[in-house]
Amino acid sequence: MATMRDVARLAGVSVATVSFVVNDSKPVSPATRLRVESAMVELDFRRNAVARALASRRTRMIALLFPVLQHRLSDTAARFFTGAAEAASELGYTVVLWPEPSDPGALRELTSDGLIDGVILMEVRLDDHRVDRLLAARTPLTLIGRTRDPSGLDYVDVDFEGMVEQSIDRLQELGHREFVLVEEVEREGLDGYGPVVRVQETFHAVCDERGLRGRTLRCAPDPAGGRALAATLVAEAPEVTAILVLNDRAALGLVSELGKLGVSIPDELSVVLIGSTREVSEAADPALAVTLLPATELGRMGVETLVGRLDGTLGELRHELVKGPFLEGESLAPPPVR
Repeated sequence: MATMRDVARLAGVSVATVSFVVNDSKPVSPATRLRVESAMVELDFRRNAVARALASRRTRMIALLFPVLQHRLSDTAARFFTGAAEAASELGYTVVLWPEPSDPGALRELTSDGLIDGVILMEVRLDDHRVDRLLAARTPLTLIGRTRDPSGLDYVDVDFEGMVEQSIDRLQELGHREFVLVEEVEREGLDGYGPVVRVQETFHAVCDERGLRGRTLRCAPDPAGGRALAATLVAEAPEVTAILVLNDRAALGLVSELGKLGVSIPDELSVVLIGSTREVSEAADPALAVTLLPATELGRMGVETLVGRLDGTLGELRHELVKGPFLEGESLAPPPVR
């Protein structure tokens, strides 16, 4: 294997200069860096990650904390991870997916032994004990999500409020005034979960402000739950002409069963998915209108924010909301005349 001495000889620089480039430990002019990196490529020189970490006192590893016991590893979650991993690689970091266990001691172990440089926290609750523990440990962190008071923290988040309002805007343009919001049944791990709380609060606030009628129904987060809800919807809310669904796994079962019960979508009932994917939308018949969740983009933004904080290139706190695009699908129509 090539050594730093070999690289220095080919690049015409000192071994110390090669070390500065390899470990990012001191500034090197762009021209010199280019010569060194070109020599490294020509000689197939491999950076020693352990040596680099020892030299810089940084591992260039980021932990992405995801509470797997409360939230399933869905396709959407995978898109967050992919965006984060791509951005980290471009910035010279490595992302480690940390499927956070229920034992709080495991979080202390992660942050106390110098294994990682910082943490990106996902699936954030309004009052999230993990934030307090990371701050107490002086661990650099960025949120993909928001706590109740995130004023002193860096965060990027989905603009659920904007997506709900955008969906109601579109349905109201078509003439709808009777709405239902479909959520997951209450379960451990969703109490105080930011997206659920914000969607519900925004839905009812917008309906109240505009003189619209809105109610919430819940079902299990799977197609069977959606099928069971269909009968409840027909029996208990026959006046409803528009549904917003924050439970996309249940949406397919709901739409299928409504068809079996003789309810035509969109002629009798319009449906919008909130914060889902094109794939889920197109799996339904008809394809559902959807506000897309900007998962890959937020994964990238989370890493860029944390790295900017670690490298000292990020100035003011970053507070940014991202609203995914609205796709019309085939599930929207004016309400039926009754």
